[in-house]
Amino acid sequence: MLTGKLYERDPKIEATLVELSALSRDDLIARAMISSRSDAGHVPSECLIYFIRTSRADNSDIFFERLYKILTGRVLRGLPKAESADGKTTSLTKSAIREKVFGRFVELLAADRTVYTEKLDYFEVRFDGALASLRRDAQEQAWRDENRSATLEFDEETGEPSAEVERASGSFDPFAASEIDGSDYRSRLDAAIDSLPPEQSRIVEMIRQGIPIDSKEASAVTIAKALGKSEKTIRTHRDKAYAALRAALTEGNEQ
Repeated sequence: MLTGKLYERDPKIEATLVELSALSRDDLIARAMISSRSDAGHVPSECLIYFIRTSRADNSDIFFERLYKILTGRVLRGLPKAESADGKTTSLTKSAIREKVFGRFVELLAADRTVYTEKLDYFEVRFDGALASLRRDAQEQAWRDENRSATLEFDEETGEPSAEVERASGSFDPFAASEIDGSDYRSRLDAAIDSLPPEQSRIVEMIRQGIPIDSKEASAVTIAKALGKSEKTIRTHRDKAYAALRAALTEGNEQ
């Protein structure tokens, strides 16, 4: 925390964790599915994030997946809807906020699945406050995200990259070991990634963390699964992003 003090759980959350730890996994899942906060059996999100994180040590992918779906469902329900009440209009600002907050939360969960991620600690203590913080950050950047657009074209009907995109992306790997060791390259890469449209930036950051686009293992955490997109769609966004990154990183270097 900013004060230097360690995060401390509310005593009620601590007591609930003790109670829930005594349940079987099926009983815990049943409790976690109770959506109404006024229900006596409702499981606080602080507890859900705790059990999701401890499932990594237990090496329990199935248990993780079940809790993951419940928690991410809660997060989505708590974010502003992009569509108007009558369903006739869509707010670009709300859509950007919704995508950015959810994407960032999913990134943190996925990263923590591989290695302890300190930024998730506050979610175990004040889940709503931590989510509100992500939302404030997204609101501040929403206007910039709205006005960003990809400079390279793709087929609007098939979603396939254009020949220009495919030529630009090629076999380019922005995280190649021979390049990434240079501090100047890393700073330029970070700036280039930050300038990408939100969805492309999110996918590139997840690739950087070593999260696979897809996997034959049903229980594996993948980008396609985390973002709710098909493997083909993720690869299309990746190719467009890599083409833009290559153009940005080679600008001024070509003879």
